[in-house]
Amino acid sequence: MTVHEPAPAQSAQMPSTMTYREAMREAIREAMQEDERVFIMGEDVADYGGTYAVTKGLHEEFGRDRVRNTPLSESGFVGAGIGAALGGMRPIVEIMTVNFSLLALDQIVNNAATLRHMSGGQLGVPLVVRLTTGAGRQLAAQHSHSLEAWYAHVPGIKVVAPATVTDARWMLRQALADPDPVIVFEHATLYNRREPVEPGPVDLVSAAIRRRGSDLTVVASAGLVHKAVEAADALSADGASIEVIDLRSLRPLDRPTLASSVARTHRALVVDEGWQSVGLAAEVAASITEDCFYGLDAPVRRLSSVDVPVPYPKHLEEAAIPTVEDIAGAAREMLAEGGTDG
Repeated sequence: MTVHEPAPAQSAQMPSTMTYREAMREAIREAMQEDERVFIMGEDVADYGGTYAVTKGLHEEFGRDRVRNTPLSESGFVGAGIGAALGGMRPIVEIMTVNFSLLALDQIVNNAATLRHMSGGQLGVPLVVRLTTGAGRQLAAQHSHSLEAWYAHVPGIKVVAPATVTDARWMLRQALADPDPVIVFEHATLYNRREPVEPGPVDLVSAAIRRRGSDLTVVASAGLVHKAVEAADALSADGASIEVIDLRSLRPLDRPTLASSVARTHRALVVDEGWQSVGLAAEVAASITEDCFYGLDAPVRRLSSVDVPVPYPKHLEEAAIPTVEDIAGAAREMLAEGGTDG
């Protein structure tokens, strides 16, 4: 197979703004243009363009050998992706929603994540799995959960959650260059979000400070990053200075960036759309406490989704997941009272 030289970090013809969906599509297109080993497979990714229209038009451009519809068998086509990666290809596997990825847990956790270790470094699985995650669309419990913590628990894989259009554009490029499996979580409420695209590349292991502040650090990922920024902007009217950190990488965690921020603000609020019990927020909060204990002016606080299956009715769904008002309220309480774990 021919491996083409990488294109410049940002094409002169690239639009100054694009949607999150368009950014993901452009990242896939660029990867397929540059490297003939790259192909994408998943349910309805060809003619239909994928459930969220990310792959729309790619099968006309690259053909059905490289944009492959699959049967409704997550375990089957993720396993095929692992086999292709072992054989020297660079597959991108699209799973419609994180809930459906549970059907492929055996392949991801027992095969993709373990083969380098079990082979003594002789085998690598350069596989990218794209998953849609998150609530807010009235699709009920089987299509709306946030199970990032399940994957972030597993050694042998990287787990990323691009929250901005720029990260959606450039993180996939880095994921495909990684010699080991990378799970990319795409929050479904972000697909229509339009933003300027900044030049790449971006790495897969660093957090990003999305808003500077000095009174409180709010840590978020994926769809909650923008809610956190909105809450911080609202609190600025009251004189509060809130720093917002976008984790971006869920495994590994960028603990130095978290510790540096909390060392300045002395307070931390961790928000997560997953459930609180044994969740990602607990891991982040524990890491901050371990690294910053003597610099904290208040206990680290968690704000997560309610421990219930995501409801279908709109008003109940909104009540179950963190809102801008919830984040602002928790931050206000911490600034006023010192904060408690909740």
